[in-house]
Amino acid sequence: MIIYEATKSEFLEDVFHDELVNNICNNYNAKIGKINEREVRSWDNSMQYMYRVLSDAEIPSDAGVAIEFKIPHTSRRVDFLISGRDAEKNSIVIVELKQWETVEAIRGKEAIVKTAMNRGLVETTHPSYQAWSYASLIKDYNENAQNDDMKLYPCAYLHNYLYQGDQDPLTDSIYQYYIDRAPVFVKGQAKKLRDFIKRYIQFGDNKENLYKIENGRIRPSKSLQDSLNKMLQGNDEFVMIDDQKVVYEQAIFLAKEALRTNTKQVLVVQGGPGTGKSVLAINLLVHLTNLSMVCQYVTKNAAPRNIYSTKLKKDFKKGHIDNLFKGSGSYVNAPKDEFDALIVDEAHRLNLKSGMFQNLGENQTKEIIEASKFSIFFIDERQRVTLKDAGSLSEIERFALDNEAHLTIMNLESQFRCNGSDGYLSWVDDVLQIRETANSDYIGSHYDFRVFNNPNELRTEIEKRNINNKSRIVSGYCWNWEKEGKSNPNYFDIVLEEFDFKMSWNLGNSDTWAIDEESINEAGCIHTCQGLEFEYVGVIIGGDLRFEDGQVITDPSKRAKTDNSLKGYKKMLKEDLERAQKLADEIIRNTYRTLMTRGQKGCYIYCTDPDLGNYFRERYEKSNTQYEQNEFFKSESHVAEDEGNYNIKG
Repeated sequence: MIIYEATKSEFLEDVFHDELVNNICNNYNAKIGKINEREVRSWDNSMQYMYRVLSDAEIPSDAGVAIEFKIPHTSRRVDFLISGRDAEKNSIVIVELKQWETVEAIRGKEAIVKTAMNRGLVETTHPSYQAWSYASLIKDYNENAQNDDMKLYPCAYLHNYLYQGDQDPLTDSIYQYYIDRAPVFVKGQAKKLRDFIKRYIQFGDNKENLYKIENGRIRPSKSLQDSLNKMLQGNDEFVMIDDQKVVYEQAIFLAKEALRTNTKQVLVVQGGPGTGKSVLAINLLVHLTNLSMVCQYVTKNAAPRNIYSTKLKKDFKKGHIDNLFKGSGSYVNAPKDEFDALIVDEAHRLNLKSGMFQNLGENQTKEIIEASKFSIFFIDERQRVTLKDAGSLSEIERFALDNEAHLTIMNLESQFRCNGSDGYLSWVDDVLQIRETANSDYIGSHYDFRVFNNPNELRTEIEKRNINNKSRIVSGYCWNWEKEGKSNPNYFDIVLEEFDFKMSWNLGNSDTWAIDEESINEAGCIHTCQGLEFEYVGVIIGGDLRFEDGQVITDPSKRAKTDNSLKGYKKMLKEDLERAQKLADEIIRNTYRTLMTRGQKGCYIYCTDPDLGNYFRERYEKSNTQYEQNEFFKSESHVAEDEGNYNIKG
């Protein structure tokens, strides 16, 4: 969708007569809705600069000009496009316009800068990356851009930015990959931008190429499919086994059925920690894209998106792969059935509403079902860990019914974590008093579970087992994540003075804490590790969980002020005391259940409440004794069977 389009000569006339912004606003209100005043000021300013750039007789008067092109299936809008031809091919120049005056380079995060925006300093993507990624998106999904041999030439123009020379953070070497693909122009470089445009727009097209990209059929390109195949091949972390394959084949069948019969299909896959939900989700993302379906992987929590996109692309550069991974609030205004398939991981974490202030849309589950022909929800309701978590089987069933969708429910049972032991998972549920299970005194495997009286000893053991960079320390959110220490590894958030134990929360300058080499020195929390796994996990249990009078007690007051998991709890206490206490209790227990089930081979814990530590130790020792007895009886049974067989043969 294009908000404004014209020939170059018409654009220049509109600017000269002060009609351009009015035309943009009228079109915007008609096509999208209420306009933001900040955007109006931005257009008014930036278009004066583009007027000067295009006021050159060598740029054809019938070249196409488009402002605010919304890329299909995204919330992204391209600021400015110029269309035409060079000597051989159709061409479109993409210009990302910025009002920025300052930039700070950010290391440790790919293609990220910090700049003044909305009355504060915020992190955002580098302008060259933005322009390049928009070009990649159009090429990846627009058939006309693919078939007509259309070339896209992205660039960025920061017309208010004073360049500082060789040491300027905007052109720091860490951004060179993207600057090479999308040059960045600053204040005083209007001629350079004009020359860039003239290189590729030598003949006009009377907006023909703009029409093609606005009306092109949306399908993933062959190059995108090939890239995904290469990334998945040989990547052992995404190999499927057992009942994953059964669910995988059913999901593919339902996705095809949705397109063949024009019937909305919804698949719910229930499974506990370690049953391979995320591995299955990534395989489906790749395969459905290879079937030329427009498909996205969706989570509320950014950590799984960042980790799985990074693992999938391995040594590939940040790029079009990231456009396949979206937040759960991306579908507020999506047209009905815009997507062929949406794959929702950690569906229990879906919010009711979207946006920073939870004031956008109606219901994320509803929006996802309505936006896709086929939607698949991977869910474990015992992993809801904040008051805002609203994803549930009942919600999915309700909105599937409202949309006349065919609903299928499947289960993943096979355990790939905790040494393949379903027994340990049940034991954790019983020990945390989440539910009574048959495994109250029996873990049933050689899973390495330990309780430490000293957090330093726990840290030493986890560090020893971090051979493959797959062991981590995590903690309950009972210590503030202070703003001044978010990017400082020498600032210690978690301090236990009696043991001289100091540790920093995960640093704020990385989106991939779970796989970063230095993360062994930092503690993660529920928000950085949910949906992910390690070989060994060390869990520091804070004051929000204690043992008292034979019961495991939760204490919401011991949660850190910087934790938003229980935001709204105090207000809820006044409105509905019983419900507030029940929900907070459930969230705290679910949090530690989730943390204690991140380890494939082992879980080590330290409790700030000594009585709780003793309780865990006693329960484990009792279960270990039961396990040894069971193994003994098994061996005795085998001896008896062998003797019986011998006598029969004799």
